[in-house]
Amino acid sequence: QVQLVESGGGLVQAGGSLRLSCAASGSIFSINSIGWYRQAPGMQRELVASITNDGNIHYIDSVKGRFTLSRDNAKNTVYLQMNSLKPEDTAIYHCAAEDGLGYIPWWGQGTQVTVSS
Repeated sequence: QVQLVESGGGLVQAGGSLRLSCAASGSIFSINSIGWYRQAPGMQRELVASITNDGNIHYIDSVKGRFTLSRDNAKNTVYLQMNSLKPEDTAIYHCAAEDGLGYIPWWGQGTQVTVSS
């Protein structure tokens, strides 16, 4: 089993910054990649950014140049630095881990990000 715990959400004005953290514990050797997902009210969940074990990072177009995903292997933690935040970034953000077989069985509890205009 893998446990994921997010932190770092909050309320920020447009143009501001937040850093989300996702700390993994348990059977972390089972993890192939970790991604940050978000879901706004009435919207479908979307994958915002992800990082594979070999360091490949993917971003959706709407956050490129504003969000930066990084990893601290010593702390088993993945970070999502979010700069130049926009009201449309408002959502609940979850980190989730993929197991290498295409399944995403492990999810964190989520953290709310609210960007005011």
